[in-house]
Amino acid sequence: MVRLVHDESFGSDKRQKLDVYAPQGQRRLALPIIIFFYGGSWNSGTRNGYSFVGRALASCGFVVAIPDYRLVPAVRYPAFLQDNAAAVHWVRQHGAQWGGDPDRIVLAGHSAGAYNAAMLALDPRWLGADRGAIKGLIGLAGPYDFLPFSGPIVEPTFAGVTDPVSTQPVHYARRDAPPAFLATADKDRLVEPRNSDALARALGRQGVVVERKSYAHVGHIGLVTAIAIPLRGHASVLEDMVTFAHKVTGYDKQVAP
Repeated sequence: MVRLVHDESFGSDKRQKLDVYAPQGQRRLALPIIIFFYGGSWNSGTRNGYSFVGRALASCGFVVAIPDYRLVPAVRYPAFLQDNAAAVHWVRQHGAQWGGDPDRIVLAGHSAGAYNAAMLALDPRWLGADRGAIKGLIGLAGPYDFLPFSGPIVEPTFAGVTDPVSTQPVHYARRDAPPAFLATADKDRLVEPRNSDALARALGRQGVVVERKSYAHVGHIGLVTAIAIPLRGHASVLEDMVTFAHKVTGYDKQVAP
């Protein structure tokens, strides 16, 4: 069983709230934490629509936080990253009260949310000292290397940016980056898998451990909906995410529910 803590505020804006999912019952040891950022082209999405992700990961022995964040056109880059960073800082401060270990966090996301997770994990501007608690990055169909800016999604999101290179996760491939699991879908027509290939190569050149996985027979949305119970037979996304997160957080499987 999974318990839900709803509408925790990490800022003053109505979008700056998050939900927490945690396994029921007492645990001998604190559990690793996964913070999941949903996609939606930076202009749509709600945490309520991804409760299936929170419940699935919590049932596998993690404390899970899913934040909302401000969206385009009300804001543009970098406001949504500022919100995501604030959510991470909040989880670091409060995660222990739900049985989580705030020193063992994995950042995960799908599509635009994978971009958000990657920027926080790789670019030291956003998390400061809290970046040391990030033990892994899980990116599902993320855009990490998409210059020049073009198209109806990217152009309004990054309008006014004077240094486009600074917006690209691939630019921040550093030796101190956390291990990464980068997944794509063979039938994805929205975010090209070459984005994950580029980030995997850049991190690999720095000696960072990268697991690169491609799933057949699913598309861009199917990559994340495969986490839901009725669709898990479509791709082993949940199993692979959990295996990776267990590995990078040193999770003791003997305390799993």
